[in-house]
Amino acid sequence: MQRVAPRFPNLPDATSPEEVNQALLHHFFPPKPLPIVPSILRPHNGCDPLLPGEITAALRKFSSSSAPGPNTIPYSIWKRVHLTAPRLLTDLLGPLLNFGYHPVSMKKANGIVLHKHGKPSYDSPASFRVIVLLQTVSKILERVVTSRLSLTARMLKLVHSNECGSLPALSSFDAAISLVDTVRTHQRPGLRVTTLFLDIKGGFDNGNASILCSSLKKAGVPHFMVSWIGSFLSQWTCRLLFQGSPKTFSPVQVGTPQGSPISPLLFVIYVASLHIQIPRGLSLSYVDDFALSAASTSYTTNIRTLQRAFRRIRARASAREVGFSVPKTELIHWRTPLERDPPRPQPLPRYAWMARYSPLSPVSGGSGTGLHPTWDRPHTSPKDLDWLKGPLPLSKDSHRLAQASPPTSHIA
Repeated sequence: MQRVAPRFPNLPDATSPEEVNQALLHHFFPPKPLPIVPSILRPHNGCDPLLPGEITAALRKFSSSSAPGPNTIPYSIWKRVHLTAPRLLTDLLGPLLNFGYHPVSMKKANGIVLHKHGKPSYDSPASFRVIVLLQTVSKILERVVTSRLSLTARMLKLVHSNECGSLPALSSFDAAISLVDTVRTHQRPGLRVTTLFLDIKGGFDNGNASILCSSLKKAGVPHFMVSWIGSFLSQWTCRLLFQGSPKTFSPVQVGTPQGSPISPLLFVIYVASLHIQIPRGLSLSYVDDFALSAASTSYTTNIRTLQRAFRRIRARASAREVGFSVPKTELIHWRTPLERDPPRPQPLPRYAWMARYSPLSPVSGGSGTGLHPTWDRPHTSPKDLDWLKGPLPLSKDSHRLAQASPPTSHIA
């Protein structure tokens, strides 16, 4: 397979590598409020000493072949150091936990800029993505804090019970099984089931560190851990690497750093309040992906229920300063294996959000779940999901949708 050379960002308003660098930094790391970091550091009470066994468990999670950050020290070196002198890393990192501080020297990152394949043009920062490589010694401490915070999160119930990601013994498999079980349980007595899939726009990048630290403090998380998290989420610098880049470190503001072991856990704690109660339904999530399911005697009723549910979850998301991605939003009507023929079209409610949906082509594939979804997806991309508010007059698309026979498909 021939290797494709990376494309140079050809941005119309940037004529020099320095201007390109600033444009990409502003796109990947938009400005955000930062938590207040104390200028005077004091040791905290209640911080357990860092043990060599915690460092050993953290290092075991890292591959020796993983790419290092700006300090270029691979994990294989740290593993040898820890094997030779088990107290070295504990003496180095332990005081940082005790004082609730993450030093600026450990908050430097390399950002590898890669182009997204298949884009019609590369004159916009949106046509590129960045892979962030953090300092390896920093990620060792982050892994230790992740293990401690996971236990605290379970005890204080900081993560919603329907969250299936970022915690030990949970995975996307649990989310899929829970969704299938919910659908089949409601289909058994003859109910219709509909699921609305949502994706938080920007994910980790859009978290507000001040809101997160405030929530952790109110929930009773130990002060040393809240202080360390606040320090960890502030004063980052990043060096973007692309063809012709100036290779200089620039201050950036991040929600939760990409590539950090603790970022997924912090994020699911941050969005835990987005889970809502749905009458005869279920709200599931896997990190930044949410699935809202509703069951009733008709798909029309499900649509109304999900519209009300979306208004509630959008209000909560707005309070957390996050939103949902329109292109990644999907609505699925689930059918049983016995419903082989398309059901008779039902009259649609006069809501604008259904006016913007049209059936997709069938998805080929296996029949692992035995579920037969009818897929709907918006074919327009408004700036926000305001078209979910309704009610508005039906458009020509909605009349065409009402008369069309929805396709069916299997999911693997």
